[in-house]
Amino acid sequence: MKKYSVFAVAREAMRHHTGWQRAWRDAEPKRRYDVIIIGAGGHGLATAYYLGKNFGITNVAILEKGWLGGGNTGRNTTIIRSNYLQDPSAAIYEKSRSLYETMSQDLNYNVMFSPRGVIMLAQTEHEVRGYKRTAHANALQGVKTEFISPARVKELVPIIDLDGPRYPVLGGLWQERGGTARHDAVAWGYARACSDMGMDVIQKCEVTGIRQQNGKVTGVSTTRGDIDCDKLGMVVAGHSGHLADMAGFRLPIESVALQALVSEPIKPCMDVVVMANTVHGYMSQSDKGEMVIGGGTDGYNNYTQRGSFHHIEETVRALIETFPMISRLKMLRQWGGIVDVTGDRSPILSKTPVEGIFINCGWGTGGFKAIPGSGWAMAELMAKGRSPLTDAFGLNRFTEGRFIDESVAAGVAH
Repeated sequence: MKKYSVFAVAREAMRHHTGWQRAWRDAEPKRRYDVIIIGAGGHGLATAYYLGKNFGITNVAILEKGWLGGGNTGRNTTIIRSNYLQDPSAAIYEKSRSLYETMSQDLNYNVMFSPRGVIMLAQTEHEVRGYKRTAHANALQGVKTEFISPARVKELVPIIDLDGPRYPVLGGLWQERGGTARHDAVAWGYARACSDMGMDVIQKCEVTGIRQQNGKVTGVSTTRGDIDCDKLGMVVAGHSGHLADMAGFRLPIESVALQALVSEPIKPCMDVVVMANTVHGYMSQSDKGEMVIGGGTDGYNNYTQRGSFHHIEETVRALIETFPMISRLKMLRQWGGIVDVTGDRSPILSKTPVEGIFINCGWGTGGFKAIPGSGWAMAELMAKGRSPLTDAFGLNRFTEGRFIDESVAAGVAH
């Protein structure tokens, strides 16, 4: 693979950019692989990448029924943070945040990671207590966060109105090393690196069945033929329950739409990410000047990638109270993703009742920020049969009552 650099850009500019290679190969499926990953989104590609990088497992196929990164990876608000309350959550999200910091260098692909900082606003006395508790927990976990005063919030976000009519700003949980990255670039960078290791990224290849014998996976049936494998990773977010049904087991998840929107572009006015759980909204400004706005999940189970208008209205109405200046903006575009939510609002990274099948799902609204950490942990689980980062996130916690309750730390309305 040709290395990207300033010298390569200058060289190609001199010859009208005719020498660039394809970022990844358009592979045809082979008859057999050591590992098949279903889902060429961020989590699936990261899993494949770390299987190769950390464990030398490169006879891998990543199957995608649509196009690479066309699911939730390309349908989110790109927020990255690790200020979670529970120890298992903080560990995997902090691993992920730290991997984002060096991802561009590791992949030789600019993912535009921007550690601009994330504020989670406290707008009720209950939230003040909750976020102070989280700050103390983060200190014990080695995650650098702090609870800041309203004056400090105003200093960081000059456009904010601290004295909103319903919910005044009483402070905030501030993570200076949180931020954003370019979601498409994350998927493309991982795909390019996987392809360079000899892995096959196969698009337009829908899995129609999962073959097994004597309780062990033997392969998958797809729209492009049968493919054998020794191990199978299911990493398909909102469609995880559908694949689990094919394999003969059930998952404790439900799928709902999560939508977002961007405004028309304006001059730079906010250089941090702000999350406001009380009014169910969060906002940042993209490098193109658009205000990127997200809210809570829809109130009913569905598989739409559009969402419902009343949710947009509710989110924008609430954010206008905290950021009055955005009332003058027009919406540029809106989209939705299908998120899979568990009862305790924490993910599942686990072995399954079928030997050789591993599942990665249930990230809810926190999927993008977890991509590299999730891939690192899932790869270790598949390669070694166990990962310290996944021990607490097994399927068995739902039968044993070991819930990891992150519904408050999620920072948005579930």
